Amino acid sequence: MSDSPRPLRPAGDSEKITINLGYVDLGHIDLLVQDGFYSNRTDFIRTAIRNQVERHAEAARQSVRRRSLDLGLRHISRQDLEAAQAEGRMLDIRVLGLASIAADVTPELARATIGSVSVLGALQASPAVRAALADRTA
Repeated sequence: MSDSPRPLRPAGDSEKITINLGYVDLGHIDLLVQDGFYSNRTDFIRTAIRNQVERHAEAARQSVRRRSLDLGLRHISRQDLEAAQAEGRMLDIRVLGLASIAADVTPELARATIGSVSVLGALQASPAVRAALADRTA
């Protein structure tokens, strides 16, 4: 696994996405909502996504293990990076979920201690840190 300084917690927040649907698909969703199968369009879409994720759950678990991904929330603090720097090691951040780099992390510290960033989900970091790690982000 990657260098995880503390246990992972499941992410509680969500990320907003935008999708384009054909009018017929959208009409079918609205029909199912009107008939009471779902409370709204979002409820339908979340349910559909969860069903597909569950349908492929075993393949996803194998992929998480194969890729050595941290699952859930991984927060990287300034102290974590300073400790890695003191030990002379680079962190490889590989997360399925949410990776967040603390707001007080400088671009220089991030470049000195983060070797690579691969996030399937969302990465929260300051614009300056994102720019500093752009060439290390997959």
